[in-house]
Amino acid sequence: MDHTFHLPNSGHNFDAKASKMGMWLFLYTELLLFGGLFLVYMVYRELNSEAFLLASFKLNVWMGTFNTVLLITSSMTIAMSITALQKGNKILSIRLMWITILAALGFLIVKYFEWGAKFDHGLFPGMDHYQQLPTGERLYFYLYFFMTGLHGLHVIVGAVFIMFVIRGVKKGSVTPERYSLSENAGLYWHLVDLIWIYLFPLFYLIH
Repeated sequence: MDHTFHLPNSGHNFDAKASKMGMWLFLYTELLLFGGLFLVYMVYRELNSEAFLLASFKLNVWMGTFNTVLLITSSMTIAMSITALQKGNKILSIRLMWITILAALGFLIVKYFEWGAKFDHGLFPGMDHYQQLPTGERLYFYLYFFMTGLHGLHVIVGAVFIMFVIRGVKKGSVTPERYSLSENAGLYWHLVDLIWIYLFPLFYLIH
């Protein structure tokens, strides 16, 4: 008689833990990246406090606030989608993920118009008007475009990641029993939201 003891889904559990550990390590490197940028920002802001304040008046606080609401809402919907998937409601999970993607698209559209206004006013690094600004204001807008642009790239990556999860749910590779990919997408999206929550006051709410 075979008395070998088999752990159910032990291989899957190990893969899920390894996947989540890998995602946490990746998120840690992302935090180091943005943490370094935040540190650079704080140093330059301390050295050019008045110039940073004057430059911040050229940003649209209402647009920034609307984008903040969008991302906070999307953070809720992606969390709800994971819960729905765990409970076996795949249709609701997919719908909530699509809402998250729509929020990401809305964020990028608002950012497009916001950046467009800055281009029209010649505030993008390298433009003639930008070159005529005081050094402190040039530093402000350089950091603004670089950091919000990098964050926007993360928004795009996060939306694509969530679309990949939707595809997995439809194909059956992501299920109520195997939802680690969905959790990883949620973790990544929460990081995207967290970074913006810091970017918003640093650039928009100086005054």
